[in-house]
Amino acid sequence: MAKMSDLLRYLDSNKVEYYIVEHEPAFSAHEVAVATRFPESEIAKAVLLHIDDHFWMAVLRADQRINQQLIKRTFGAKHVRLAHEEDLAGMFPDCQLGAMPPFGNLYGLPVLVEESLAEDEEILFNACTHTKAVRMKFKEFRRLAKPVIAGFAESSHWMEDSES
Repeated sequence: MAKMSDLLRYLDSNKVEYYIVEHEPAFSAHEVAVATRFPESEIAKAVLLHIDDHFWMAVLRADQRINQQLIKRTFGAKHVRLAHEEDLAGMFPDCQLGAMPPFGNLYGLPVLVEESLAEDEEILFNACTHTKAVRMKFKEFRRLAKPVIAGFAESSHWMEDSES
């Protein structure tokens, strides 16, 4: 599964109300926020993690970054790393590189959601392409993805804030 049409068919078959947001090409979560004029705090970015011997899809706000120590503590893991580009290309072949939607369950991956994102009413995320995003209610995403919810991220502006 992966193409945008497959994603939309999946949402439709599960009776999810969603909106497609078309935008200028954007290759990072920050760029998606700028292109769509949605706050970074409402953009859900999907990041592929390798935790010990397993891949997980981590989903967090665009204005956050993963704290690997928190992941290690949460999972009791010894090794945590971001996946390599080759991993992404192999696991999400029908998506443009880095534009995978946050439904790891569609790819046989468990999903980990940052607890602060779980507080949002709606989320906006990539839809397998760098020019289209999907906006939907978080509770519907939660129902379909069945994620583990935990605190594992921190503000990506933390370093900038601490240096001022």
